[in-house]
Amino acid sequence: MLNLSKFAPCDSEFPNANTENMLPLLFIFINLSIIPSISSIEFVFNSFTTNTTPSLNLIDDARLEPPVIRLTNDSNQFSLGRAFYPSQIPIKTTSNSSSISTSFSTQFIFSILPDDSSSPGFGLAFFLSASTSPPNALSSQYFGLFSNATVHTAAPLLAIEFDTGLNPEFNDPDRNHVGIDLNSIESVVTQTAGYYNDSDSFVPLNMRTGQNIHAWIEFNGPEFEINVTIAPAGMSRPIKTLLSYKNLIIANYTSEQMYMGFSASKTQWVEAQRLLAWSFSDSGIARTINTTNLPVFQLENLRSLLSSGAIAGIVLGSVVGVLGCLCVVYWFWWKRRPEKVEDDVIEDWELEYWPHRFSYDELSQATKGFCRDELLGAGGFGKVYKGTLSNKTEVAVKCVNHDSRQGIREFMAEISTIGRLQHKNLVQMRGWCRKGNELMIVYDYMPNGSLNKWIFDKPEKVMNWVDRRRVLADVAEGLNYLHHGWEQVVVHRDIKSSNVLLDSEMRGRLGDFGLAKLYTHGGVPNTTRVVGENVDATPDEMLAELTPSGSNMRDRNDWGSEELEPLSVV
Repeated sequence: MLNLSKFAPCDSEFPNANTENMLPLLFIFINLSIIPSISSIEFVFNSFTTNTTPSLNLIDDARLEPPVIRLTNDSNQFSLGRAFYPSQIPIKTTSNSSSISTSFSTQFIFSILPDDSSSPGFGLAFFLSASTSPPNALSSQYFGLFSNATVHTAAPLLAIEFDTGLNPEFNDPDRNHVGIDLNSIESVVTQTAGYYNDSDSFVPLNMRTGQNIHAWIEFNGPEFEINVTIAPAGMSRPIKTLLSYKNLIIANYTSEQMYMGFSASKTQWVEAQRLLAWSFSDSGIARTINTTNLPVFQLENLRSLLSSGAIAGIVLGSVVGVLGCLCVVYWFWWKRRPEKVEDDVIEDWELEYWPHRFSYDELSQATKGFCRDELLGAGGFGKVYKGTLSNKTEVAVKCVNHDSRQGIREFMAEISTIGRLQHKNLVQMRGWCRKGNELMIVYDYMPNGSLNKWIFDKPEKVMNWVDRRRVLADVAEGLNYLHHGWEQVVVHRDIKSSNVLLDSEMRGRLGDFGLAKLYTHGGVPNTTRVVGENVDATPDEMLAELTPSGSNMRDRNDWGSEELEPLSVV
């Protein structure tokens, strides 16, 4: 709320003051308060046509070539052109010449295309000036704004240069840089043209190729700071600024009112400096420019090297050649293609098992085509790959070898057991896949690998006894659940360090149920045979052993007379 008492004159100074005398002063104050918001400047030109050009002033050789503005004339040996906003913008307050009251944001798209790549290069500049024709400016060089003097004389002229030339006498770093100039061609700060990508790496950007370049300039007057960013047109604005300059002396090169715009010049060398779009605001962030359907510029001599008929012939011949090669390749593939396997056909035995079935394409994409870089390990059962599903979940994909004699039995055993087991100390199965003779099981990914790696594989950090005891307790809890906590008794039959996996918190989880057997509580299992050594059995015999006729693994109770010894948890 506005406090009127702070603006009222005291009785000692104005003994006859009253409310009626205060009304004119209050009216003047309110008007002065709202004038800045009324007089704010904001515009956006996504292109330049005969309708938009009257909003800008083009002087000297600058001219409209819809949908762009050309700043110089190729036919003039010494050419100079400027395009600027027709009215001045407020920069300073009249009460304090050492401070800057205005801030503004502007962005524009430009293109610089030299006719000869070996030419010295000129570039263009965005400028603020008290005059549309700065005194002592050379028409053929220095952007048409400066003389060749290197002394910084305090005067209202400030420019951001996009320089494609190299002048060692002015301390230019190279022939492709951005700089800030304070009434002098010698920049107070420069930076090679480019931008910083999302990984904070610098990417050079060549401004001499004719490509469209998007520039952002933020002028913070009260903080005496200028920030400049560039990137290829069509790319979002980089987060990190390319060039930043903050110094109180900026105030010495500004005035109360200043013109703003663009300027360029050249000598006998031809260099096309084009302005494609412009957005400006002194009351906030400049509106975003539409970068779609922008014209593209390239050297005319590149287009004219071949006639249109020759170009058409080359294109047509290339297309025919490519199609012919594709036909030959397809013919050879058709002749040598393997017999098609109906991957979507579900066998009767597959309906018995609950876990989710993944498609082969889904797992192939998750493992990057079962890339060698994603390989976690390999053994007699096959290979295990790390994968990332479409929902960013990390998994381990176990592929059973085609030539593994126990592959089908191990695959079926795991499907029928771990797929229905739920315990914090067991590796959780997420699903499975079958493509012809390829069998795959999907587990939770264990980032710390197996216990074997931390004990026997010469680890960099040896697991201490506290962690070892905790892992043993985790395995014991898992075994207790297998023997007593589930609807059937599960005999793992392959407990070893390589089958104990460690999660992100180094907690032990029991995995690899390829040799597991089930029996009902109170029954007796037949576990006297050495497991993993029945290499002479045929696949039919192994499958028959796994699933007896007339029953399934859930109901097996005919495995002999050996009693299962109870688990002792220490």
